[in-house]
Amino acid sequence: QVQLVESGGGLVQAGGSLRLSCAASGRTFSFVRMGWFRQAPGKEREFVAAIAWSGGNTYADSVRGRFTISEDNARNTIYLQMNSLKPEDTAVYYCAAAIDARGYVHWGQGTPVTVSS
Repeated sequence: QVQLVESGGGLVQAGGSLRLSCAASGRTFSFVRMGWFRQAPGKEREFVAAIAWSGGNTYADSVRGRFTISEDNARNTIYLQMNSLKPEDTAVYYCAAAIDARGYVHWGQGTPVTVSS
């Protein structure tokens, strides 16, 4: 059984930084990529960033240059370093993992991020 547990969310002022972590356990060897998504109040969930074990990181246009996704050497934990935060970054951030090209099948419970102006 796969578990993804996010941490690191909180309240921060605009312009500040936060680092989110996602610890994976279980059949992590089956993962081909992991990613971060977010859902703001009243909005649909949206893609934020992803890291593929085959190489290459991808980012949403709205966060490129401000957010950085990374992994630990064992690929059991991924991080999202968020800098220059804006009020519009306020959302619940979810970690997800994919086992093939069809999409993300494992999801965490989410960690809330609130950016005050």
